[in-house]
Amino acid sequence: MPKVSVILTSFNHEKYIREAIESVLYQTYTDFELIIWDDASSDSSWDIINSYSDLRIKTFRNDEARRGIYGINKAITEIASGEYIAIHHSDDVWEVTKLEKQVEFLNSHPEFGAVFTNVLAIGEDGLQHQDKSNYYANIFEQPNRTRHEWLNYFFYYGNALCHPSVLIRKQCYIDCGLYRYGMAQVGDFDMWIRLCLKYEIYVLPEKLVYFRARNNEANTSGNRPEVGIRVSIEYHNILKSYLLIDSFEEMLAIFPEAKEYYRKDGFEPKFVLAMIATEKNMPNWIKLFGMELLFDLIDDSTKAKKIKSLYGFDYLALVALTAKYDVFSIYTLSECNRQLAERNLQLAERDIQLAERDIQLAERDIQLAECDIQLAECDKKLISIYESSTWYITRPFRYVKSLINAMCKARKDVV
Repeated sequence: MPKVSVILTSFNHEKYIREAIESVLYQTYTDFELIIWDDASSDSSWDIINSYSDLRIKTFRNDEARRGIYGINKAITEIASGEYIAIHHSDDVWEVTKLEKQVEFLNSHPEFGAVFTNVLAIGEDGLQHQDKSNYYANIFEQPNRTRHEWLNYFFYYGNALCHPSVLIRKQCYIDCGLYRYGMAQVGDFDMWIRLCLKYEIYVLPEKLVYFRARNNEANTSGNRPEVGIRVSIEYHNILKSYLLIDSFEEMLAIFPEAKEYYRKDGFEPKFVLAMIATEKNMPNWIKLFGMELLFDLIDDSTKAKKIKSLYGFDYLALVALTAKYDVFSIYTLSECNRQLAERNLQLAERDIQLAERDIQLAERDIQLAECDIQLAECDKKLISIYESSTWYITRPFRYVKSLINAMCKARKDVV
């Protein structure tokens, strides 16, 4: 049996899948099987997959009724025969030494459950991504942490481990569970939380995976409205894994801020987790998670009595807390709508003022046009006078008059 089972998930990546497959086949470490599981691709991916004759390749294909996580879970439980499992995706690429370095690490560090690598973000052209502001450019550049530190980071900041960089012991899936159905966005993140509740992990500080950052946010985790909405719901759900923390020592190792909830008379992990989740700056879906825990505790008479005794928290405190944070953004949305209505009213008033100004300008233009007509008529009268015979005959008299006027003015000036 091979030491490593590589599970390569495929979906409509005809442009990239050949490079993904060959980045596995050309690994310097060769004791592996390559399980390619296509997710009912509608392009030529399946034809490309079946064009390979390498005996290490096993090919499978989902139908329309069974898609998504079904294939990878079935590959882990029924197909993969290796001690270690590597996950790969059909639009990403591996460095040729990836498996060699990761197998060497797990072989020499039995206390670790999985080893990841640093990642280089590449564009659709396969070249290094030049946009340093891109989400994928830096998110996977993480220092190594203990499993407790990782759990703290996951709770406050989210995922920062690249799925196609993992090499994990198959036993970890047995101990921690498979990928959960219904998780379309953060299924791997959910796995890392459950993994770190039992195992230490390590990140090799080398960029051994090329993660393809697609144009127009086309990645599964791309910044699109439906993704953001789904992530918040899934993230809210995976926080339940933290309920597996059952000792104050473990809670304190993950959340040092929990020290204020130490009581020599006992410990209620669900309450401590709820209070951490309802801190002021936490996202709404985490605050909601914390409040749900508190409702469960208050609704349990035994637990309610315990947290009243240990922490002085009762149903009245919960009532006060539920009015403190607008977790569904109802008031926030209402306030935004009010401000928007005020803004629209101001804009409407400005439009009225502008319309009145336009009317005034139009009236002025009419007046100016009328003046232009009057001036034109005056010009026509002057021209008719200048061109008349009377004006011509009286010209000498006007000349004599002008001389007399000049002489009179000169004499007056002398006097």
